[in-house]
Amino acid sequence: MPKVTSPYRPPTLFKNGHFSTIYSAKFRLVDIAQPERERILLPDGDFIDLDWSYTEKESDKLVVLLHGLEGNTSRPYIKGMKKHLTRQGFHTLGMNYRGCSGEPNTMFHSYNAGTTDDLDMVLQHILEKDRFKEIYLAGFSLGGNLLLKYLGERAFIAPQIKKAVAISTPFSLSASVEELHKFKNKLYSTVFLKDLKKKIQQKAQHFPEMLSRQEVKNIKTLLDFDMIYTAKAFGYESAYDYYEQCSSLGFLPNIQIPVYILNARNDSFLSEKCYPEDIASSRSNIFLEVPKYGGHVGFYDTDNFYYNERRTLDFLSR
Repeated sequence: MPKVTSPYRPPTLFKNGHFSTIYSAKFRLVDIAQPERERILLPDGDFIDLDWSYTEKESDKLVVLLHGLEGNTSRPYIKGMKKHLTRQGFHTLGMNYRGCSGEPNTMFHSYNAGTTDDLDMVLQHILEKDRFKEIYLAGFSLGGNLLLKYLGERAFIAPQIKKAVAISTPFSLSASVEELHKFKNKLYSTVFLKDLKKKIQQKAQHFPEMLSRQEVKNIKTLLDFDMIYTAKAFGYESAYDYYEQCSSLGFLPNIQIPVYILNARNDSFLSEKCYPEDIASSRSNIFLEVPKYGGHVGFYDTDNFYYNERRTLDFLSR
């Protein structure tokens, strides 16, 4: 499918990628009802918290929402998507990754951009309810990479899973980390690293045999974090081994269901490797839209109804 021509033209201020990114993450307000929380216990003794929001309409359709790095289901981009999906007849489930729901998880490992086993357990939990005939996946940033890897690495996908949407997705993890290390992204990388280090300081206290305080002190960059913590926690040889094994770009050609991808050209988190135009052009089920504007999950639009939410509703309703 050739690249989708994008009609997205935001107001002047939101044509600046940094402005749209920061405004959408820090200043957008979305008023929705408090979700219904469900905790599922995992075989290894850990837990995942799920946040359900239901449509008032009669429906057997569910959209599973996956947040980005150090996000959670209370982020504006998740709440905005929930609000507009439930208005249009979709139930939604927001998956908080391990350690992201406001309470530390119990295991030394938490989550990363390729931990699809947890997503699979959540989906199996949903399927066991036997309530939803149509299930859709929608992921933001790291969550987009996670769902695309999930769909592309498995020989069998439950037939109830019909379509997927990936927004602001870092298809190449190593290239995206390189971008985040650049001066233009200093603010973002600093915030991410601060949040990540706060969590693993707790890990070092509870698992001193796995992670020392000195190792935590040695973490100065996101690459350091993945070298010192992520690789060790998940059994990768190095951060680069993790990036290679978990980047969704290599899994994209294997996906069989329809997928809509929305990556802005002025997304400062993404490198040229994060715009898979060749793959999209050769596959009838891959729909790639690359608007000039939008920043990182910053697709501002009128009436607090974001462009990515409009496009997702359109894609899932076809």
